[in-house]
Amino acid sequence: MSEAGSTQRHPMTGNEMSPEAAGGMERHSFDVVVIGAGGSGLRAAIAAHEAGAKVAIVCKSLLGKAHTVMAEGGIAASMGNVYPEDNWEVHFRDTMRGGKMLNNWRMAQLHAQEAPERVLELEDWGALFDRTEDGLISQRDFGGHKYARLAHVGDRTGLEMIRTLQQRAVALGIEVFMECTVTELLKDGEAVSGAFGYWRETGRFVVFEAPSVVLATGGIGKSFKVTSNSWEYTGDGHALALRAGAALINMEFVQFHPTGMVWPPSVKGLLVTESVRGDGGILKNSEGKRFMFDYIPEFFKAETADTVEEADRWYDDKKNNRRPPELLPRDEVARAINSEIKAGRGTPHGGVYLDIASRRSPEFIRRRLPSMYHQFKELADVDITAEPMEIGPTCHYVMGGVEVDPDTELAGVPGLYAVGECSGGMHGSNRLGGNSLSDLLVFGRRAGEAAAAYADTLGAQRPRIAESSVAEAQSSALAPFAVEGGENPYTIQSDLQQSMNDLVGIIRTAAELEQSLQAIAALKERATTMVVEGHRQYNPGWHLALDLRNMLLVSEAIAKAALAREESRGGHTRDDFPATDPTWGTKNLVVTLSADGAGVDLHEKPLPVMPDELKKYFDAPPAASADKEAGK
Repeated sequence: MSEAGSTQRHPMTGNEMSPEAAGGMERHSFDVVVIGAGGSGLRAAIAAHEAGAKVAIVCKSLLGKAHTVMAEGGIAASMGNVYPEDNWEVHFRDTMRGGKMLNNWRMAQLHAQEAPERVLELEDWGALFDRTEDGLISQRDFGGHKYARLAHVGDRTGLEMIRTLQQRAVALGIEVFMECTVTELLKDGEAVSGAFGYWRETGRFVVFEAPSVVLATGGIGKSFKVTSNSWEYTGDGHALALRAGAALINMEFVQFHPTGMVWPPSVKGLLVTESVRGDGGILKNSEGKRFMFDYIPEFFKAETADTVEEADRWYDDKKNNRRPPELLPRDEVARAINSEIKAGRGTPHGGVYLDIASRRSPEFIRRRLPSMYHQFKELADVDITAEPMEIGPTCHYVMGGVEVDPDTELAGVPGLYAVGECSGGMHGSNRLGGNSLSDLLVFGRRAGEAAAAYADTLGAQRPRIAESSVAEAQSSALAPFAVEGGENPYTIQSDLQQSMNDLVGIIRTAAELEQSLQAIAALKERATTMVVEGHRQYNPGWHLALDLRNMLLVSEAIAKAALAREESRGGHTRDDFPATDPTWGTKNLVVTLSADGAGVDLHEKPLPVMPDELKKYFDAPPAASADKEAGK
């Protein structure tokens, strides 16, 4: 809400505006401001509100327009509804193994322990899950998970999750500022004091006064040419945190989802859910060969069907827990597809075939995968019940993000928290499918509660916003309008995306990474003379010019970290260092803003030491726990 005495309301949103708004600067005061309205942002806002805080959600796009919707397969949680022997210990082990042991062990532990409760909470709030024959929440198979543990709603799980959280947030009366972009975090000394942004439609500036800010801005995919991410994903939270004094970790690890659409060009990169493979789909090359059997790492052979016959039996009798090779972790599958394409065994449009039509009945496909059926039918004129899909790897998710405390998600700056894809540590070098949605729920709740508690402890002694900081943020935002004869931001964005796609993609080399850093440096220089024409109202060129500052900074962080890590692990594959090096498995690469604020610096940091009671799970498969709730 606005300051007392104000009756003016914003013409587009209906939100109350402060008296200063008439002079061109709109102000609002809250206890907690959440930047981002995906699953983690909504869950954080709900938790902060329920803890007694006055909360605002600020989102770059419309409420409900978040990439949580694209997490179609399900929410990973060891509920044991399909396999009673599943438990949090096995889920913890799967997550750590999937991340190649580079995960923050405490985050992986909390995630595995608390995910089932968060799913049941969603159900209490109205989420409608698919059911087993016994009436329990149904759970499906996904890559890297030993047991079927993804709670799902067809292939629209993320949409149902957003619907449920959004409905609850609105019912609680949490204020939402839509189509509002935050460009800077404001500080009082070392502590966060608020955020500065602008309304995308009118260009009017807005200041949010708040001692607690939760970053929930999502990923960085728009730095790459082929991506499943939409226009909002420009690394805003990563860059905001860097400029505020926080650090990023694991930025070299970018997940290329194995299956994105490759045709037609207008939808290249659009996600094809892992549910297709989880429900029986297989991968074939142009020769018709089911090639994934050639790419099973020794590490996974003990739990993976290693012949076609075994894989077929696995589908008929899953009780033996042998997994088809298509359900290896995403990094393994993406590399295999990439290898087949490079070897000349790709499809006419540069991908491979994903075939479920020969494995499942049309009725089964339409019931279990309704979104995929309609997506291919409407966008590519392909009937997936009768013919295979053409798919290929697409930039999907960044494991790296803001370094946070595992219990509170505090980002190392008093009052600053980070959750979801813009936070780092939870997934290590590679995220398992389904862990994203449970990650959002578990740590969104924890961040919201911690942010509210911190604001409450301050009482009246809150950090103040200096007018000089507001003036500086405003001047920075308007800078592109002051340039004459400069370069179009769209050209710079296109060149950045091409460079990242070609030089910092699935397979990397030192020479190409060095070339990418040279290209980014040149692009940063070109960006200093970006020119924006017209006015602040309805100006997408201006919006992109501001986004590019974040994209260039985050792209540099990815390329520098990728060059420094001289091994292959998870979502980072070096052609010149193809092996996984144990010495690199004991440390993270940490990125901070350089002293001049123009770039990033890099240093190593040891991994947190896992306690002995958790190390035992990697000596031998953990026994089924008599109490699946143990440790909660």
